[in-house]
Amino acid sequence: MPGLRPFGASGLRLSPLCLGGNVFGWTADEDTSFAVIDAYLAAGGNVIDTANIYSWWGRGNQGGESETIVGRWIAGRGGHDDVVVATKVGMAGGPDQPKGLTRDQIRRGAEESLARLGVERIDLFYAHEDDPETDLAETMTAFDELVREGLVGTVAASNYPADRLREALAVSERDGLVRFEGLQPAYNLLQRDQIEDGAGEVCREHGLGVACYSGLARGFLTGKYRPGGELPASPRSKGVAQDFFDDRGFAVLAAVDAVAEAHDATPAQVSLAWVMARPGITCAIASATSPEQVQELTGAMELTLGVDDMAALDAAGR
Repeated sequence: MPGLRPFGASGLRLSPLCLGGNVFGWTADEDTSFAVIDAYLAAGGNVIDTANIYSWWGRGNQGGESETIVGRWIAGRGGHDDVVVATKVGMAGGPDQPKGLTRDQIRRGAEESLARLGVERIDLFYAHEDDPETDLAETMTAFDELVREGLVGTVAASNYPADRLREALAVSERDGLVRFEGLQPAYNLLQRDQIEDGAGEVCREHGLGVACYSGLARGFLTGKYRPGGELPASPRSKGVAQDFFDDRGFAVLAAVDAVAEAHDATPAQVSLAWVMARPGITCAIASATSPEQVQELTGAMELTLGVDDMAALDAAGR
């Protein structure tokens, strides 16, 4: 079973692969979502990552569907003491979820997430994206109140640029407030700017955890996209092709294929293992729509890439 990793100074310990809940209520119905979560825990994982807006983009959805499914799963097993449940607030999505990190929006978001999840405390609560229109002191004070009231365990940031993350940490220190204990950026072999343009340095300086989403570049790095081939039957396919179908994208995929063949692994396992092995990274986040996919993805936690493997993959993505 994979070892757990500390997430900042929070006391939380996370598995190297976290389960993304963005597909729950969208491309995975409730029964499938339950099976996916069960398979993930059986493979040694311990983190479910969702958000108050997931999955508002699905047909007929309003937002909150993913949290509701996770909440029903928790109720069905009588608790989640062995599982870290992470959710988020502050990003626009659906008719009732406006963008913003004012005190009222954070408080309302937390209360609604608690109700959907059916829990007394959110283990890990992210600011989903920066809100430059709201004073950071107001934002961090709101998070501080929730932690002191016992409604939230740990707070962290998602999609914050380096300068705003550094400023938020300074505000917490100045005012004696809880601080962000981690960052959730997009990070994979093809999308590296959020970490490598300064935010990673801030995290290292302050001892923050880093939980990376989009470790598979929205599925491109699984190998199911090929030059000249038909696009997979996925609602994301056209966007993936637009963003990654170029010389750099296919060069990275070729490097991933070579490493995968050498290790008798899949491209998805290699791509996630690369993220997990990068300096300062706590975990990679990936979603699955079947227990079989879970089995494949969690295999990345057992894959050890050598120095030459890491160098080849790193070079291909430059």
